[in-house]
Amino acid sequence: MIVEINPVKNFNETLIFEAPPSKSYTHRAIIISSLSNGVCEIYNWLICDDTMATIECCKNLGVDIYEGKFLKIHGTNGNLKIRNRKLNCRNSGSTLRFIMGLASLADDFVIITGYKSLLHRPIKYLEDALKSLGAYVISRNGFPPVKIRGKIHGGEVSIRGDVSSQFISSLLMIAPYLKGGLTINIEGDLVSKPYIDITLDVIENFGVKVYNERYKRFFIEESSYISRKYTIEGDYSSSSYLLILSPILNTRVIVRNLNPKSRQADRKILEILRDMGAKVYTKKDEIIIHPDKLEGIEVTLKDSPDLLPTVVALACKAKGETIIKGVHHARYKESDRIRICKEEFEKFGVKIHETNDGLKIYGSEITKGNVFDCHNDHRIAMSISVLALASEGKSIIRQAECVNKSFPQFYQYLMKYFKENIKIISP
Repeated sequence: MIVEINPVKNFNETLIFEAPPSKSYTHRAIIISSLSNGVCEIYNWLICDDTMATIECCKNLGVDIYEGKFLKIHGTNGNLKIRNRKLNCRNSGSTLRFIMGLASLADDFVIITGYKSLLHRPIKYLEDALKSLGAYVISRNGFPPVKIRGKIHGGEVSIRGDVSSQFISSLLMIAPYLKGGLTINIEGDLVSKPYIDITLDVIENFGVKVYNERYKRFFIEESSYISRKYTIEGDYSSSSYLLILSPILNTRVIVRNLNPKSRQADRKILEILRDMGAKVYTKKDEIIIHPDKLEGIEVTLKDSPDLLPTVVALACKAKGETIIKGVHHARYKESDRIRICKEEFEKFGVKIHETNDGLKIYGSEITKGNVFDCHNDHRIAMSISVLALASEGKSIIRQAECVNKSFPQFYQYLMKYFKENIKIISP
């Protein structure tokens, strides 16, 4: 789909949005409910391409799941019965890594694959960890497609933490169903630590205790998840594009259904907005942003790599230089986000310098419209679209349908207030 965006002029209305449900929490709740000892009900779940891929894969591993206003999931208590050997993770890296762990509990083999861009997502360290626990695993030199046959046993495993926290989350979620439990030793630096916190939060909410030794060693005893009703909180990653509308368009923004004390990594966007000059207020379940002049900052996004395009959009409008560091692992997302952010955001007329682990952006109050390619990356598409609303002249966003990966209603959210500025050219 192609989206045409024309600049917003002299807008002073308060923008009020309801945060979409968290994708990270939805993925984990589906996996853990699928392993539980009874029927679970998951409320306020996110419906998007990624979460539907996880549901489809769980169904093919023998889990009965019924979709409606809430998800009704009949837990298997770890006894998975394969219905379809081919598991399609579509374009979801979370699904890929989490389903690798889940499939290793089954007593027969499956082939895990996905769309073309997913086949470039690394899995070697998770593959090696599952092999060391007794699984039969064959991949394409550390990349999908991957063939897995369980069943794995418990014990002790070591895994690197500097490529993707999803490797560790995958092991943590299946640990209660391994004979004797599981000890996980983290080698090197652990990136995206808050995503591990989300995993631990959901695990403990389903009745399993995790022993966490300063994120260097984890231990979970052999046990089982207790079935329950569970409500998904609002998503900071998707809401970040709504929150930055405030300083970019110089208007007040209110986003509801956001937990100010959330464990989500991308809650860091509030700190970044404050540091760049915006006024941020929090209430029980909502965030209020008052605009002000944006100033360039230096920021490390090691634990929040998904915020990279969002912060680049802010930096393009900020006075002075913004330095973003610590996101080398953003090169292994849906696109090489460091390279693509430079390539696409420079089209706004802003000077950007690429480093090994980040970017330097030299901001400008005036940005220009252009023709942009999303490179099949939902976060690139949404960040560009927000900045386009405040640029001079028309912008064309190609491959904009990729927002369906995490936030299918994104353009509908914007068109609630900017219907005259946004045109969907092709379905």
